Amino acid sequence: MTVRLTRRPGLPPPTSGAVRRRAERLLCLLNLEDRELSILLTGDEEMTELNSSWRGRKRTTDVLAFSQMEGEQGNAKQRLLGDVVICLPQAIRQARREHCRPLTEITLLLVHGTLHLLGYEHVGAGRKAAADMRKEQKRLVSLIEGKKSNA
Repeated sequence: MTVRLTRRPGLPPPTSGAVRRRAERLLCLLNLEDRELSILLTGDEEMTELNSSWRGRKRTTDVLAFSQMEGEQGNAKQRLLGDVVICLPQAIRQARREHCRPLTEITLLLVHGTLHLLGYEHVGAGRKAAADMRKEQKRLVSLIEGKKSNA
């Protein structure tokens, strides 16, 4: 398994090592030890540029996922799952609102983005698909955080 993590300079904690370990645990839980995942930890400015370029929304967002298994060049058997881009300042703001640790919020975003890479959807996919994604997201975050899951 390969987790390629890039962290832009000047960003607040947590450490890249903590995020990498959680990504590796996630790939194990998903039985994707033979796959590669790319993660970018970035700030608001770059995330706003990416969100504007790829989604037409000129504002920051918490997570973006770019699958290598979809689209014209996509290949479901490819080793590289894709890229998960997490905006650390946005994750920290959300953690404060949710009264949780920043690393917990980052874990949730990592899981959310990875599930998108695997084809899960929640927007415009219908209630059942959205509920399935939420349930799987909750289960995985609980396991990574070391808590029992009710899912």
